[in-house]
Amino acid sequence: MTTNPFATTIVDTLFDSTANAGTNLMGIAMRLLAAGEPITIEQLAAAVGADVADVENAPAAADIEYDDQHRILGWGLTLNPTPHRFAVDGHQLYTWCAADTLLFPAIIGRPATVESNCAATGTTIALTVDPASGVRGLDPATTVISVPGPDELDPTRVRATTCNPGHYFATAVAAADWQGRHPSGLVLPVADAYAQLRPISDRVLIATEPPRCC
Repeated sequence: MTTNPFATTIVDTLFDSTANAGTNLMGIAMRLLAAGEPITIEQLAAAVGADVADVENAPAAADIEYDDQHRILGWGLTLNPTPHRFAVDGHQLYTWCAADTLLFPAIIGRPATVESNCAATGTTIALTVDPASGVRGLDPATTVISVPGPDELDPTRVRATTCNPGHYFATAVAAADWQGRHPSGLVLPVADAYAQLRPISDRVLIATEPPRCC
């Protein structure tokens, strides 16, 4: 499999082995949010067996979305509308970027129906992502996604620097302007992106595995 520099940087910077507690919190938060309801920090901490204070040091913690009761609404996977619609078990959810739609089914262990729009032409893009079988039903089949360069990552502004530049485009030609603005970034066919970005979801899954007794 081709090594993706963006995936390598995300794993090494946000999800390195010294950040297991925070990575675990983020992964479990996604699974809880997949039920379609806000979650409290206390609920999340209890589910993980962590301290409430650990949330503040978790990956992308500065970008966590809260409601007026300080319940978590979004952390990569969100209840707040974005261009990337992500339906799971009848719950309409959203993700912060195009790549998230490919990564999150494996993390939450559920297939998702994804709809987005080409960031250049507005063309509707649809696909299903299954944690076991991968991408299917991609329409248009020529769809690509944009992945920012690793040099663009700011760990204190994850959503702005790595999520917001991540879009779906109906064709590689439609992504040409984006590529010009992000010369270190990549424009990948969806199947290639799914395979190349998989180390990110694999890292989160490792962090969320229950400890083995022996």
